[in-house]
Amino acid sequence: MNRKLAVRNVMGLAKDYLVYFLTMTFVTALMFAFNSILFSKDVQNMFEVAGAMAAMVGLATFFVVLIVAWLIHYMVRFIMEKRSREFGIYLLIGMKKKEIAGLYMRENLLLGIGAFLPGMGLGILIQQILMSVLYGMIQVNYHLHLEMNRYCILMTMSCYGGCYLLALFRCRRKFRKMNIHDLMEAQRKNEEIVEKHEGAKRWLLPLSLLFLVVFGVLLLQGWLLNVGSILVFLVGLVLVIYLFYTGLSAWLICYVRKKGKAIYRGQNLFLMRQFSSKLKSMRFTMGTLTSLFTIAFLGCSAAMMFSDYQDQILQDKFPFDVHAYSSDAADDFAEELEVIENHTTVKESYVYSIYTDKTAQVNHWLYTHLQYFGDKYLKADGTADREKLKKEQEQSYCSFDTFMGLSDYNHLRKMLGYDPVHLEDDAYLVHVKERIYQEVGEFTKGMKIAENANDGTPLRLAGYQTEPFSQDGHNGGDYVIVVPDRVIQKMTPFYAELAVDIKGKAPADLQRRLENIEDDAESVDYKGEASGESEWRNWCFGSDTVVTYAAYYVVRDNAIPEIRYILSTVIFPAFYIGLVFVCVALTVLTVQQLSDASKYRFRYEVLGKLGLGMKEISRLIFKQLGVYYLCPALFAAGISGVIIVYISRKFIFYTGVKTSVLQYFGIAFLLFFGVYAIYFAVTYIGFKRSVEERR
Repeated sequence: MNRKLAVRNVMGLAKDYLVYFLTMTFVTALMFAFNSILFSKDVQNMFEVAGAMAAMVGLATFFVVLIVAWLIHYMVRFIMEKRSREFGIYLLIGMKKKEIAGLYMRENLLLGIGAFLPGMGLGILIQQILMSVLYGMIQVNYHLHLEMNRYCILMTMSCYGGCYLLALFRCRRKFRKMNIHDLMEAQRKNEEIVEKHEGAKRWLLPLSLLFLVVFGVLLLQGWLLNVGSILVFLVGLVLVIYLFYTGLSAWLICYVRKKGKAIYRGQNLFLMRQFSSKLKSMRFTMGTLTSLFTIAFLGCSAAMMFSDYQDQILQDKFPFDVHAYSSDAADDFAEELEVIENHTTVKESYVYSIYTDKTAQVNHWLYTHLQYFGDKYLKADGTADREKLKKEQEQSYCSFDTFMGLSDYNHLRKMLGYDPVHLEDDAYLVHVKERIYQEVGEFTKGMKIAENANDGTPLRLAGYQTEPFSQDGHNGGDYVIVVPDRVIQKMTPFYAELAVDIKGKAPADLQRRLENIEDDAESVDYKGEASGESEWRNWCFGSDTVVTYAAYYVVRDNAIPEIRYILSTVIFPAFYIGLVFVCVALTVLTVQQLSDASKYRFRYEVLGKLGLGMKEISRLIFKQLGVYYLCPALFAAGISGVIIVYISRKFIFYTGVKTSVLQYFGIAFLLFFGVYAIYFAVTYIGFKRSVEERR
């Protein structure tokens, strides 16, 4: 009998809580699809850094499991409280607490299994979509094929089943402590609203808003610089999110008590009382939902940022098909060329040198003026700390400034399809990353760039070039100074470079083959055997941040997919977390409203008897649900909007992407409210239908 009762009840639960059932199905599908990346042998064999994707997806899964566990626990407890009278009746007719608890556990397990099985089927479809997107991002062909790894299935089952069992066992303990009276009165207790000290609590609303304004100003002005201050404000932010709803509820209650003018407009009195009572009973839940929405906004925006970087920057970052570095300025790259010619068809190869005048004017200026370095190399009076710069061992820039001859420069420009440039005999130009030029403008003013660094006549500046030019350690770090050939001949060769243009696409292992060539570059990077200098460093990687990539050997067709793969380790988990958090939060909102529809039915019947027509009641339902749905969403959008604008501004500044500061938040906002609209529409239709049933 209990088995039949459990099956019948499960059918009713699936119908009454369809949104919850479908959300768990979708979450199961997402969990399986992303877990499949962890165990995919194809992905593991693709790159040496495949472990990074597994680590990030595993970390994302950890947070997803936590929030899914919270959702299941919340829903199991919520459904139990809604059915408390039913369970009380079971006790009255002679069922034991152990039997009722077992029945409830069996029902929820059947409901969970019912969501899990179709979720696994949907997960296979999402897995193929996910893999196709991943392979497309890293520019690798993907052929659809089913990959059912038993460890992936076991992990998904363990995460899903563990969340359910934990929630059910906690509810089982609660069943043991309840009696008939408690069960019969449980739902009524949930409806009781105690209004105490509302006059004092209402001040939490302006105080929380004031804190948010202060937080936004401090963040946007860049005053939250150290870890301690950031942690303090993040803790304060979490507290404010929860206190905001206590203050808002108290403010509405006080406003109604004082008979504010707005309560007499239309049905505002009804809406305010309904909303304030809901906030009163659900302020902790509303705070949690706001936190989830905020994290979802941030996750989606972060994914947008790195996706934008892939599309805008990567192709420009590696303009040459193959680029090789040697610390030996006399290197002819014979071994490298042999490997390249054996595995590709070479259209053109060019060996050249980067020179130095053994000064560090430009390097020191950049160290002390770029925001990337801050005041690290500045004295208290704002002047450069020469001693600290001299001892500096980081590899942002070489020991000395980097120069290139005009003929080499024009040859490289021709290989890249750029127009040649002309220089007068007494002039020089600077080829610099566009990001650096946008930040500092003309930075050689006041410097002495001359034929002879000691006593030569200064050359005049002919201008700047900012096309992509492989300036992450090859053609200088961030910049290279181009001078006439007669001038370059008087300078010291610093290091050697090889640029190669090949036909077609490079083989997947070409960069690894080049890296296997034994080279003495590391033996002369920091010591002066090759030059006689005591502090000689001729390898650097510039001041790029957020995403950096510097290597002695760079094969564009190998490097770009590898970086795309690394970036996808941020993009995919960020979307994963954002999507799950949104669905979980919206499920709680939807289930709360749909389960209360029967309670509101009587109230709307009274309004109908007072003269409201069905159209007016429909509009009132829309307003009631709209306020309830929009409150946590808009609050989260305001909080996350400030954070995202700040992060976007920094991201754009340090990476050089050409994007509006508001674009990432705008895209996240549209995606978020697209999902939001679906849940709201389902809630509105279901709520309205429930209210109309007895009319």
